Amino acid sequence: MSKKLLLSVIVVLLITNVATLLFWNKDDEKVVLDEGNAVDLKKPVATIEGEEISYKEWMDALRKAHGQSQLEKMIDHEIVTQLAKKNNIEVSEKVIDRELSLLTGMQGPMTEEEAEKKAKKWREDVIYRYQLAALLTMDASIPEEEMRSYFNDYKNQYNFTASLKLSHIIVPDFDTAEKVMKELDNGASFQLLAQEYSIDEDTKKDGGYLGYFTNNSQFLPTGYRETALEMEERSYSEPFKSDTGVAIIYLHAKLPDIEFTYDEIKPYIKSELALEKQKESLSTKPLWDKLDIEWIYE
Repeated sequence: MSKKLLLSVIVVLLITNVATLLFWNKDDEKVVLDEGNAVDLKKPVATIEGEEISYKEWMDALRKAHGQSQLEKMIDHEIVTQLAKKNNIEVSEKVIDRELSLLTGMQGPMTEEEAEKKAKKWREDVIYRYQLAALLTMDASIPEEEMRSYFNDYKNQYNFTASLKLSHIIVPDFDTAEKVMKELDNGASFQLLAQEYSIDEDTKKDGGYLGYFTNNSQFLPTGYRETALEMEERSYSEPFKSDTGVAIIYLHAKLPDIEFTYDEIKPYIKSELALEKQKESLSTKPLWDKLDIEWIYE
């Protein structure tokens, strides 16, 4: 890494521990953070009983507390990116989709904006993790029969079954359901209406959130699966009669069915088995000497 590039990384580091620097105005001496807050560098960032904390003090404290570890993480990611490119190591979209589906299923309700931000970050993390594993095990040799045997024993753990991520509002009758529908159509929050109207005590405090279920789950109430499969993501259904009352469901996400062949998953099985044999952790340390790296904490 050149000294010029390293200097650029350090400058970015000073800001990224707090927020992403989007705009710098030298005339006004302002920094605009990604939350939309403008920081006037001539003014304190906080005042407590007349005692001021300046922007410089804030940045100095962040640099001292997190500077080295954050810079090290940034270098780690750049090492993996460069070496993966040199060695033509790519992660298949199918593997990425599987990981994103697992993570989405484990996450609670999110707005569309939150989901997009999470998915972008998760995608970066998934690619980094799989590329790092491949780089650490590039020279490893695992017998074909051992990899195929492992696949036959554990192939189901690589697959993902199509699933539905749902919330619901249960009301006692269709008259109440129509009242709820009018409020939904007028832009009211499904989550808040669930807290107000739902008679399902197990989910109302969580805004009606049920979780995610495989499409063939036996735990979904009557009518939920059939209704949800006909819906678009981030939409609510018409009221319908179910086991415990009249239901209105909200479909957060439809997660796809993903199944791998042996050849599709073979490179990842190789990395997994090789890491086990080498007793390696997912650390970039063995890769640092493969590139010319200069940094201020040497």
